[in-house]
Amino acid sequence: MKALVTGAAGFIGSSIARRLLSEGHTVIGVDALTDYYSIELKQQNLSETQAENFTFVHADLNELDLDELLVGVGIIFHEAGQPGVRKSWGDDFAIYTSQNVNATQRLLEAAKRSKSLKRLVYASSSSLYGDAQSYPTAETDLPQPISPYGVSKLAAEHLCTLYGRNFGVPTVSLRYFTVYGPRQRPDMAFTRFIRAALVGDEISIFGTGEQIRDFTYIDDVVEANMLAAFTDSVEPGAVFNVAGGSSISVNEVLDVIEGIAGHPLRINRIGSVPGDVFRTGGLTREIELALGWKAKVPIEDGIALQFDWGRSVFLDH
Repeated sequence: MKALVTGAAGFIGSSIARRLLSEGHTVIGVDALTDYYSIELKQQNLSETQAENFTFVHADLNELDLDELLVGVGIIFHEAGQPGVRKSWGDDFAIYTSQNVNATQRLLEAAKRSKSLKRLVYASSSSLYGDAQSYPTAETDLPQPISPYGVSKLAAEHLCTLYGRNFGVPTVSLRYFTVYGPRQRPDMAFTRFIRAALVGDEISIFGTGEQIRDFTYIDDVVEANMLAAFTDSVEPGAVFNVAGGSSISVNEVLDVIEGIAGHPLRINRIGSVPGDVFRTGGLTREIELALGWKAKVPIEDGIALQFDWGRSVFLDH
């Protein structure tokens, strides 16, 4: 199969690309290589996907000739987008509408015209639930995002559903619940915590640390993408939660990391941030029934694996 991975230099996109390449698929990777975090880290991710059946396109989806790009493409994994709850307020919101909403709409229009496309898998987000009505949260619960980032991800997901139901574009949206693991973005909590634990820096915690999160290991997320892409029975416009089932507080995560590190952590508690929800937790019954997917990596095992990766990254440099 010929697959397109947008956001191919990112944490999740590069992980999907590596899985596809390992299974012999032909992969086109697209990434704008924006400076939201280190471009050098993104280039390192790309270096790990180099293969004869991999082609990289350095470009913005808003500027590419997408019809030409999609010639012969059977699967699209749409991982590209502007991340980050905290930066999505104020003037920066224009970046989120451009990269998360406009780019997705252009891709969907091209997908509608494609003669070869079998599936478009969209990377949605649990951020669109906001402070949810119930826990664990089902796909049918009312989305009510409390950050501009969440609004942009919900808008793009709605577009995927609309194009699926109105035009038969074979979209599947996966609502990721906080993805972690080796090569996670440097601005995300586990990478920040592990780096600080290894080098002895102070860890800044927003709020009390009692916030509860449903963390999902990267290999489980990649598996969900593969099943969504290659399961024929999925209806266009389908939406599924992809949640690890951990429901663990930030303070409990710190306790796990402290136990692995073998020494007390230096913690500085600072004010809470607008747009951060207190709790997330996803019900995964629908994806289990439709795709046979269920998270396999327990949170303690996943943190240990990311900590081992952190040793090789933060202590060897």
